[in-house]
Amino acid sequence: MTEEMDNIVVLTDEDGNEVQFEHVVTVTHKNKEYVCLIPIEGIDYGEDEDENALIFLEILPGKNGEEDVYQGVEDEKLLNELYAKYLEAVEFEDDEDILVIEMTSDDAWIRDCGPTFVVNDDGDVRAVHWHFNSWGGLVDGLYFPWDQDALVGCKVSDLARAVRYRPDDFVLEGGSIHVDGEGTVLTTEMCLLSEGRNPDLTKEQIEDYLKEYLGIEKVLWIKDGIDPEETNGHIDDVACFVRPGEVACIWTDDEDNPFYEAAHAAYDTLSNATDAKGRQLKVHKLTMPKVPTYMTQEEVDAIDVVEGTLPRTVDDVCIASYMNFLIVNGAVILPQYDDEYDELAVKQVQEMFPDHEVVGVPTREVAYGGGNIHCITQQQPAGK
Repeated sequence: MTEEMDNIVVLTDEDGNEVQFEHVVTVTHKNKEYVCLIPIEGIDYGEDEDENALIFLEILPGKNGEEDVYQGVEDEKLLNELYAKYLEAVEFEDDEDILVIEMTSDDAWIRDCGPTFVVNDDGDVRAVHWHFNSWGGLVDGLYFPWDQDALVGCKVSDLARAVRYRPDDFVLEGGSIHVDGEGTVLTTEMCLLSEGRNPDLTKEQIEDYLKEYLGIEKVLWIKDGIDPEETNGHIDDVACFVRPGEVACIWTDDEDNPFYEAAHAAYDTLSNATDAKGRQLKVHKLTMPKVPTYMTQEEVDAIDVVEGTLPRTVDDVCIASYMNFLIVNGAVILPQYDDEYDELAVKQVQEMFPDHEVVGVPTREVAYGGGNIHCITQQQPAGK
């Protein structure tokens, strides 16, 4: 038996137990219809990295006005054929083909709760499903519970049909790391050494986790980020790799800018650093907005405050960093804040990425939520 609520499907098994699923897509194969579903709850995902929660059910039309019946598919050959149909539905042939999938979550930041994709030497794509605890858990996390966010990494991995690696209990968000693809990772002490992440691990043990799951050889530690209150200082607001051997770092000459000290300290650290290959890093300066971003009272009043979350006020400086951009095939999607330095930021990033088109996107309202373009996206490498 089934009950449908928007994209949620509730199935009743033979024992009368109800299990909720999210509907991903419906495919037609040999004149029969099948639904592709992902379990929401009532399923033990376990620690098995090879487990795949993406399932297909054949729709058997109800007779005489009765409900449709969903029948499980067990034949391996048919499952492979249906997965091929699924791939046809999600693969894009041109820029206008976009698949929208509704997925239950507690907040919008898929960079942090979603998986980190990695590629091995053979070009195989894998997904690392970190543990997520709302940026600090019960110590200084932003909300509770975060159970739906904690499932996003598994769901996305299954949609990508990627083998999933699951650290035993290591907490990490995708926005807290940047890698160069040649053995080096950037991160901040403020975040990874915070009490709300992995308090029982030493700095060396944290490095070991990063080396094991990211395949890196060297960790470059920047002391502080610019967002101590919400993300505990994610690196993606401060610095990132432009290419192996080159990094971009936030910069301001205005000593009154609230991020002046953090920007200069990060620049000094990177200017004196070498990567895993022994190269002295070339550091590009990326301006901060000329005027720090604050919300107006009208904007504050327009926010629907959720119980248990931190309210916004006109006195809170927003983490408006041009560094929180997204690199995609042939382009860089860059935040814009209606600031005098918006065009300067576009120019500087274009110089860093001469073979990419730099596209500026207005994102003030995204910044009000505590993140930006890089935070609300997650790229998947093509592999081979």
